Amino acid sequence: MLVFTKVVQAGSFTSAARMLGMPKSTVSRRLKALEARIGAQLIQRTTRKLGLTDAGRVYYEHGARIVAEAEEAELAVSQMRGVPCGTLRITAPLAFGKLGEVVAEYLCRYPAVEVDLSCTDRTVDLVSDGFDLAIRLGRLGDSSLVARRIGTLEESLVASPAYLRKRGVPKTPANLGKHDAVMFVARPGPPRFHLTRKDETVDAPVRARLAVNDMDVMRVATAAGVGIASMPSFVAAEALRSGQLKAVLPGWSSRQVPIHAVYPSTRHLSPKVTAFVELVATALGDGPR
Repeated sequence: MLVFTKVVQAGSFTSAARMLGMPKSTVSRRLKALEARIGAQLIQRTTRKLGLTDAGRVYYEHGARIVAEAEEAELAVSQMRGVPCGTLRITAPLAFGKLGEVVAEYLCRYPAVEVDLSCTDRTVDLVSDGFDLAIRLGRLGDSSLVARRIGTLEESLVASPAYLRKRGVPKTPANLGKHDAVMFVARPGPPRFHLTRKDETVDAPVRARLAVNDMDVMRVATAAGVGIASMPSFVAAEALRSGQLKAVLPGWSSRQVPIHAVYPSTRHLSPKVTAFVELVATALGDGPR
């Protein structure tokens, strides 16, 4: 009944298998066994989509309620115990370096938990893809999902010492127009650095020598002297400590990006999700609450 319900809700055997943590072949075999036991075909299978038969619709109406109640019973007991357990499926942006430390600490703290972390800059569908939680950067669009702001990603300008010796150190934002830049291509509009300092705001056009959608490539290219880059603190921190990179226009911030934890629902939010959100919020300086 659980397998059948998840297949209907996910819309495919593949998505249901991912949600259930079992092979697709097992999902198909269990559904066939269920149909054989009750003596009726429940799902019409085509190459493009799945459809419910009349018997399937009746069985789903009853079965979905039973499965939901069983899941709520398990969650309620789990919350009483307050012990995170099971598999936590997370999606997060690429090159979000701080998350690796948080995941490692989370696994050390809670030995009954496994983590399935998918790093992608694509916005995935949490429900259909079977994720418990997403970490997302930037402004969120309208959604039925629940979001909690857990921190702020700050960026600043950096460059290699060799580049600054060769091209000079910018003294003001206006000087940036004479410099080359390493830009993150996901940002819309012509190449420019948007800088803020207290109540001042400046848009400084630059020449983008390199446009790339990978933060690690940005860091390596900037350290090699390609140009000045606007880089998150967690990406640049080690290179700044080692001297591979130097701060440019200290005191000016180039971007402040909100970081959110996003999940399908707060109703009976499981301990494994709650514990991870609190941990990552603390690591980013916005928790615990």
